[in-house]
Formats: sequence, C-alpha cells, structure tokens
Amino acid sequence: MKSIFTKLMLTAAVVTAPFMASADGHSDDLTYILVSHAPDSDSWWNTIKNGIALAGDQMGVTVEYRNPPTGDLADMARIIEQAAASQPDGIITTLADYDVLAGPITAAVDQGIDVIIMNSGTPEQTREVGALMFVGQPEYDAGLAAGQRAKGDGVESFVCVNHVISNTVVGERCRGFADGLGVDLGDSMIDSGQDPAEIKNRVTAYLTANPETDAILTLGPTSADPTILAVQEMGIAGDIYFGTFDLGTEIVKGIKDGTIQWGIDQQPFLQAYLPVVVLANYDRYGVLPGNNINSGPGFVTADALGKVEEFAGEFR
Repeated sequence: MKSIFTKLMLTAAVVTAPFMASADGHSDDLTYILVSHAPDSDSWWNTIKNGIALAGDQMGVTVEYRNPPTGDLADMARIIEQAAASQPDGIITTLADYDVLAGPITAAVDQGIDVIIMNSGTPEQTREVGALMFVGQPEYDAGLAAGQRAKGDGVESFVCVNHVISNTVVGERCRGFADGLGVDLGDSMIDSGQDPAEIKNRVTAYLTANPETDAILTLGPTSADPTILAVQEMGIAGDIYFGTFDLGTEIVKGIKDGTIQWGIDQQPFLQAYLPVVVLANYDRYGVLPGNNINSGPGFVTADALGKVEEFAGEFR
C-alpha cells in the first residue's frame, strides 16, 4: 500500500471524470463507467474518484464517473440506462434503492455488459440483478458490530442521524446498531435531510426533547459534521457517546479531540479501485474472484489515526 499512497500523493488534484489512461501499454481500449447515487455536494465521493483514477492509470483503461447532480435516484436510473446504451465494457454502480435501480441494471446485464455493484446494495441483490459481484461493506453487519461495541461501553439508547433516508440499504446501519444494543429502532432514526443547518437544528431538537439519549450515530460526514457543531453548541461534546460511519476531516478532528469515540471506515478507495482491477483482468484474462469482497467495517479510534488522519477526505 505504501507505493499506492506515494503515487496518489503525486497527484496534484482530485481527478474528475472521465479519466483516461494507458500507462501499462495495453491497447485494448477498455472503457468502464462508474455510476453513483451521490449528489455533487457530497465530498465523501472524492475518494471514489481518486480510486478509479489510480486503477485506470495502473490498468491502462478508461474510467468515467457519472452521478445525478442532486442525488435523485430516478435520475440515476436514467444515467445507468444511458451508460448501458453507450456499450461500455463494464459498469460499476451502487444499488442505493433496489426498486428504482434493479430494472436498468438488469437491462444492462441482459445487453451483455459486465456489472459490478459497489458501496450500496447487498450480495443477495447483486445476484438478483445478475451482476458479477459486490464490493463494499455489509451495512447491517457493520451496524450490528457498532451496536455491540456501544453496548459494551454502557450505551442503552441512541439517535441515528440518517441523511440519506431514501437509501434503504444505508438505513440498515441504524437497524443493525439497534439490534446490537438489544433495543427497538422505533423512533430513534431521524430523517435529517442533507442541509447542514437543518441537520444541526434537528439533532439539537431531538436531544433537547430526549435528554436521556445515551448515544449518537451518524452515517457519514454529511450528517456527522453538523452534529459535531450541535453537540459543541449544546455543551455536551465529549460527554455524549458519539460514533459515526465513514471518515472525513472534521470526523478525524472529532476523534482526536474526544468528541467522537470511533469512526467506521468502509474503505471507499477500495470500493472504487478493486472493481476496475477486477473488470480489467476479467476482460483480458477471464479471471474473476470467486466471492464478494468486503471492504469494511473497521473501527478507527484516537489511538489508531496515523495515516488515516493524513489521508482522510482524500483516500480514506
């Protein structure tokens, strides 16, 4: 990994799509398209862009990144259809909502396009749409592990701040956390939206109305960053148990100063990098891993920041 990070640090800026490369001399002109559900405002996906940039460079293939600018899933479905119509050698896509996206993904597979599901979705859903494999973090299992850890730390109640309520798979993190604690999810999951000011207000309102709440669980930087501000303004930073999914600059600062107990790293870099490598080797040599690839979860705490702090928001 040292050589990978060294090469990444030589990159002057985050590479945007399309990213074209032929560094290793291959002349088979392979083209892949990665379609995500993320809106343009979600900086967490910069790591995904860096992952496909490096993989494209190393494998000598063209990789394009496409997404719905506002995060609208119906728009994402159309983008998948457009990607399939261009007949790429492969499509890498999230499966943020099975009901909305299964149709266009299955249609792409039926056209003979190799598909890998990454980040959002499940291995079961991956099989149902006919994709080659799933690369990502099993969301329920990650939430369960987080809940069991929090239970061991004495937590009995929590609020889950869900900024992507339409993404039912991500919501499994909240359900897993509740099951890990051994409590009902009930009203403990709030739909925070994605506006930072509104997230801060809704978290503040919930904690004010439910002062007995032991813990906060956020699902990524979009919800974690405003929640950090909320607990700071309420004067409870470091007193209320705070765990989060994913990493980012403010999250790492929060772990370092004691506001956040841990962050769960699903390693988005690998979620983007590995599918490109797998598809290129599958197209060229017919080799394919026999199982899905779990990229997480891994707990990041204050005593294990190291390179995580150095690369948070870019490659971690």
